Amino acid sequence: MKKFNLFNEIIVTNKASLVNAINSAKTFAINHKGEVLFSPYEKKQILIFEGKYTPKQMSALTPHTSPTLSEIFGKNYQIVEDDDRVLIKAFSNWQELIKLNTPRASYDDTTGDGVAEFANPTLEDIGWNATEFNISYREMIEFLEKNCEGTLLCIEQKEPYQFSGLGFLSDDEKAKEELFRFCQEKAKHLIENDPLYAKENLSDDEAEAAEFLKCL
Repeated sequence: MKKFNLFNEIIVTNKASLVNAINSAKTFAINHKGEVLFSPYEKKQILIFEGKYTPKQMSALTPHTSPTLSEIFGKNYQIVEDDDRVLIKAFSNWQELIKLNTPRASYDDTTGDGVAEFANPTLEDIGWNATEFNISYREMIEFLEKNCEGTLLCIEQKEPYQFSGLGFLSDDEKAKEELFRFCQEKAKHLIENDPLYAKENLSDDEAEAAEFLKCL
């Protein structure tokens, strides 16, 4: 998986497309590639902005002035207009972006507790059963990030080190195959080599997990 670190990334979008979206009076979004989108969004879109611009009603005594893009986006975005492009820094809006993107993410690694579950039910079945063999979600996540395609939307700083991220797997079917194999191999190794996990010593839950992982 590739990291998209909002602390470092500048999102570049087309100014004309952005202005048209703002003037449309519709809810629109900008994804991490700088594409301007209208809902409904495709599955697993990574959004760095979503909103709808509604002009303030002006009285006859109030002169009409168009707001700047910075005013429209708000204080948590840094906006630079560069000819036909708009450059956006979004890391200051990280907490809101977590709320915006979590429903589409494959897993949530934004809390101090780490990853607790997978969004995909089949991946979660694998993960839940794997924990019976002391395979942690952290191990599974590190394996997926190393071996599967996708994007890790994160805000990562050094000195002092901080990490918070949402994972978006590109291919759930491939991820299921890879994760199942990984957990199956680790569980088999324990059953064959660790007396605590010998077949005759397995608890009912462990035996059920072994059956699920096809280790027996």
